[in-house]
Amino acid sequence: MLPYVYRVTKYDPADRDQHGHYAGTEPAISDHGPVEATYLRAVAAFAEETGVEHLAIREPQIGGFAHFGLEPPVDGYGLVDLFPAGLTGFHDGALVPIAVGLELVRAMLRDHGAWCSLEAEGAFAVHVGWDQYLYVGSSRPCEAALARTRALGLFPERLDASPYDFAPDDPAYVQRPADADFWARLHWVVSAHRATFLEETYVGNASRWHRLTRDNIEAVRAQLTPRAQLAVWPDLLTDVAAAVAALPEEGLAEVIWEDEDGRITSAVVDETQFEAVTSEIAGACAVGVVSMYADERQPLFTAVLPDSDGVLRARWQTEPTPSDRDWAFLKTLRRGQVVTGTVTSIAGFGVTFVDIGGFTAMINIPELSWRPIDHPSDVVSVGQQITAEVLDVDMVRERVPLSLRAVQEDPWPQVAQRIGQVVTGPVTKIVPFGVFVRIEDREDGFEGLVHAGELDESTGGVVEVGDALTVKIIDVDLARRRIALSQTQARTPRHQGDRHS
Repeated sequence: MLPYVYRVTKYDPADRDQHGHYAGTEPAISDHGPVEATYLRAVAAFAEETGVEHLAIREPQIGGFAHFGLEPPVDGYGLVDLFPAGLTGFHDGALVPIAVGLELVRAMLRDHGAWCSLEAEGAFAVHVGWDQYLYVGSSRPCEAALARTRALGLFPERLDASPYDFAPDDPAYVQRPADADFWARLHWVVSAHRATFLEETYVGNASRWHRLTRDNIEAVRAQLTPRAQLAVWPDLLTDVAAAVAALPEEGLAEVIWEDEDGRITSAVVDETQFEAVTSEIAGACAVGVVSMYADERQPLFTAVLPDSDGVLRARWQTEPTPSDRDWAFLKTLRRGQVVTGTVTSIAGFGVTFVDIGGFTAMINIPELSWRPIDHPSDVVSVGQQITAEVLDVDMVRERVPLSLRAVQEDPWPQVAQRIGQVVTGPVTKIVPFGVFVRIEDREDGFEGLVHAGELDESTGGVVEVGDALTVKIIDVDLARRRIALSQTQARTPRHQGDRHS
């Protein structure tokens, strides 16, 4: 916030009533003449004394569907001569010389339908408010500029802050940037046919739509307006009749249509314009209807473009989707972090789902226990609170695998210390290359393989599940979690310390 802020107006403070409201005769619109010119000279004086030569456009917006100014809107919002390439040049962060900045102030004083804040970071700011109220902020007191403003017949007043200083809708919300993770996720959802369109809001109340394919994402990305707000949508388009039927009875809606050449057009309309837009889209190949109300407008996920150096300097925020909230939560996690959660469900295919603060993570069967289990319900139950370790944070698929066994002591090193022991245990499984024998006297005890070549010939090759075999532990592979057993080597005389399981 700048230390010196002044409200500059053509309204004499002596003409205010007891409530502080102006009661004089000055009109609340620009005279398009000498008074307007004095406003511009005053801004120029403050800029000169502050020492700024360029200003950055911040949070630009246009009138959109509704125009609330006292003067009628102007085609091109008064920006045509300032930005010959079109509105995409009127973007957040665009640097303009003071002369262009003054013309933008003129357009705002005239209510042409475009608005922005003009700033030199940490040094200077200009805001044009309603009814010809102008706010100038500076890092310097600007005594000469104040004197010049008064000499011009305007009335500067010191304030603590401009009412148009930027304030985020939700200061606690962490805006998702369109960084490498965003583009990787976009590629993934497009490849999975879950996303088809990218909405690019390049200035407040104005957007362009792009159809996405696996082959054109990078080409679309290259033509996006700097610091644009992005929204990824599923396939919204359907046939004309279905789209017309989807129009609400009343209220605002955005209609998107695609012509036979692949051009996509959109328009925001209300019930008074439904008939006209229906006629407009009659020849379209496909049409979609999107509500303009935030609680009904749900893209898949959103982001804001960072600058070319990867830093997100745009201050505006997109309306967060569930995916955006998941992203914000995932950014707080790291591999190896220990988290606490509640088991919410156990899928038929064996995956356990856990709520870890509003995000659903998952535990695959091998990560539930170091010991062999048949089903997750052998270890956990729905509603149980557990502590687990984060194995990975997949920002592309928005998945977090957990491990319950990672926070438990690994019993395998103790098993490795038993190499050479002779034990007796039941046969649990018969396979073509041998049999498995449980070497611990517990239901979830570890099992080892007796290879066919290590079976005692005295059995005659006839072994059944449940038979008790005496075997020797001959190897424990800690890397692959495998135990090798031998029945033939168990026939040698027992050594001290051999035991029966």
